[in-house]
Amino acid sequence: MRFTIEQRHLTDVAGKPVAGDRALSFHACDADDAGEAVRLFAHDQSAELIGNVLRFPGFQAMATIRSAEGVFTLQVAPASQQIMRDA
Repeated sequence: MRFTIEQRHLTDVAGKPVAGDRALSFHACDADDAGEAVRLFAHDQSAELIGNVLRFPGFQAMATIRSAEGVFTLQVAPASQQIMRDA
């Protein structure tokens, strides 16, 4: 299943709020469920999951992640298409 991941930066490495164009970005991920999408995204970003993945009905989830860039939240929701894979 394909998921859209909204990444919202909370703080930079100095602990200050992030504003402007860098504060919000969107990504796509193929995973079996929303929790796996969070784990795969965190791994790809060399990030650490803070706390638990909060799961909601309809394959949606939220999580807080920390990386070398700072702290951010992820909102994961199903997307309408899957990534094409080479045969």
